[in-house]
Amino acid sequence: MAGHSKWANIKRQKARVDAKRGKTFTQLSRAIIVAARNGVPDPNGNFQLRTAIEKAKAAGIPNDNIERAIAKGAGTFSDDGAKLEEIRYEGYGPGGVAILVEALTDNRNRTAADLRAAFSKNGGNLGETGCVSWMFDQKGICTVKDVPNEEKLLEASLEGGAEFYEMSDDDMAEVISEVADLENLNQTLQQEDFNVTDVELRWIPSNNVDVTDSEQARMLIKLIDTLESIDDVQNVTSNFEMSDDLIAASLS
Repeated sequence: MAGHSKWANIKRQKARVDAKRGKTFTQLSRAIIVAARNGVPDPNGNFQLRTAIEKAKAAGIPNDNIERAIAKGAGTFSDDGAKLEEIRYEGYGPGGVAILVEALTDNRNRTAADLRAAFSKNGGNLGETGCVSWMFDQKGICTVKDVPNEEKLLEASLEGGAEFYEMSDDDMAEVISEVADLENLNQTLQQEDFNVTDVELRWIPSNNVDVTDSEQARMLIKLIDTLESIDDVQNVTSNFEMSDDLIAASLS
């Protein structure tokens, strides 16, 4: 059941880029707003909202801010301003790397302009809708820390409806499922006493671009970092593959 695709390694590499800065309060609050708007404004009955709240609390967002974000999503906050909408942008990075950008914005023109500038200044270009999304499939991901027994993980993953999992060298695993099975998978893993540290939806590339040139790697990482620094941007996904040494050199 363990997968053999390259995307799990890509995610671990990308995490090193993400570690340079945390998610802003704005981004995490907006995720709560959208989750509350897309379902019931009660975390007990809304898995997406419950997950967004857990991430916000882990980042130190005060409870008052969380409650305000839920109220905005539910439409019960009297001082609610412009409405946020979810938009997915697509483009190419240096060397033809495919990039998906998920954004929450109250101003499409501003967001598109910010993204277009970020792409063009870092060797890429913002494309048309559909230009790269066909290379990705959306999946549910449970990240499990300190896996004590891989056989037990396999059994729990199968019981929870997972498709496969990816192990890393530090006893961490990413367990992958269809989006509809994610909540059941998370509950099953926790019931089996696995330390689930993150639950998310993620776009998984079906093919990868190998990056071996140091200048291309530097520009690509700078592009992703620039995109993720934009407040309207929630997630950035790409299909690059590069060595750990190249990653380290590009970040130095």
